[in-house]
Amino acid sequence: MDTLLAGRRALITGGSRGIGLAIANALAAEGVHVSICGRGADTLQAAHDQLGTHGTTVHTAVCDVADATAIEAYVNEAAAALGGIDILVNNASGFGPGDSEEGWQKSIDVDLLGTIRATRTARPWLAQSEQASVIHIASIAGQAASARTAAYGAIKAALIQYTQSQASEMAGERIRVNAIAPGSIDFPGGLWQQRKANNPAVYDATLASIPFGRFGTPEEIANTAVFLASPLASWITGQTLTVDGGQLLR
Repeated sequence: MDTLLAGRRALITGGSRGIGLAIANALAAEGVHVSICGRGADTLQAAHDQLGTHGTTVHTAVCDVADATAIEAYVNEAAAALGGIDILVNNASGFGPGDSEEGWQKSIDVDLLGTIRATRTARPWLAQSEQASVIHIASIAGQAASARTAAYGAIKAALIQYTQSQASEMAGERIRVNAIAPGSIDFPGGLWQQRKANNPAVYDATLASIPFGRFGTPEEIANTAVFLASPLASWITGQTLTVDGGQLLR
């Protein structure tokens, strides 16, 4: 299917691994020029090499999304490198653990404030695009009780609500704003691989809770992001699309 994305320019925060890298790969495969950021130079280089196989422009930068000055500088640097921004994917997450002060602060600084700051900085660039799209990566933890990840879930819930507010505010500039709420996504080196090794009871219980009988993949979230970023979703804004294999049904 031709998603009409060729030549567009996309910025993906936290795009050096997992869901973020899968989204960057999927967009680049559609002919999109991409910029990604992350905190590790080696991981970014590996991602750069992988993305470069699609033949589009690839820009990478080390950036701590929790740092207000750093994220503003990165967005503007990426816009300059790509010649503008048509698509912004706020994917970076601090995944604050439990109900601790540290967990709350990480979730607030990265998942919420990082998203707000990146979007605020990108907005003038997006307003110049004929097909501007902002996508926030939320979570089903923000749509249901999340006893093990209270801080993370609460902040993702705030992000889902903020998606609606932003969509309403930016509609006059023809900037669409949507969110994706992934269920449990498994990939090498990811959270669920760690839990499989360190807490197999939680891993097995979570797997059993998914009606499709398996964890999701980063590529399944990436395919959803490609759709939302494309003109195929031109009349969709302010929505949160849950991609969880029916996990919330139980």
